[in-house]
Amino acid sequence: MSRIDETLAMDRRRFLRAALSGGALLAVGGSFALPRLLAAGAEGGIPALVHTRPGDALLECFANDGRDLGPCKVHRLVLTDAQWRSRLSPLAFDVMRRDGTERAFSGPHERPAQPGIFRCVACATALYDAATEFDSGTGWPSFWRPIAKRNVIETRDDSFGMERIAISCAGCDSHLGHVFDDGPQPTGLRYCMNSVALRFVERTSG
Repeated sequence: MSRIDETLAMDRRRFLRAALSGGALLAVGGSFALPRLLAAGAEGGIPALVHTRPGDALLECFANDGRDLGPCKVHRLVLTDAQWRSRLSPLAFDVMRRDGTERAFSGPHERPAQPGIFRCVACATALYDAATEFDSGTGWPSFWRPIAKRNVIETRDDSFGMERIAISCAGCDSHLGHVFDDGPQPTGLRYCMNSVALRFVERTSG
């Protein structure tokens, strides 16, 4: 095993943290390109820890006018903590890379007056259509479904003595929030997200 591999293995056991590149998506077989996922070299020649395995992810691409562009393959690329910190605000870093939670009612959480979609603030993956947002009274943006199931990852979260389902972005594996079964119809679900992890994009004309 090389020195780099030994260091990476040691760090994985010590921290179990990751930093994946954010950036963009390229529509497969289409002419519309979202911002591309950017590779970033690890500092000092040693790769950063990874939140999940690096490799490809198959997402659903959406144009800003709401058009579904179909499946798109993206690379999960590694960023160091320093690179993530330069990319995200301090609060977004704590929420998205350290599984934190913003204070209720501390960020924008009301449904926008105009149509649009919510993208991951870290990598621009389309996450929610504004038409599916509802006022949950919790102080966090709440949606009754994601824009595409493949664009989010659900994992079991047993922290703080509770059993919950955590939601992360499939494009960069950044923590977004949790999903609960007390939402409205037609799904009965409440995807309770941190507003600092979302970027609203007003729907443009096609």
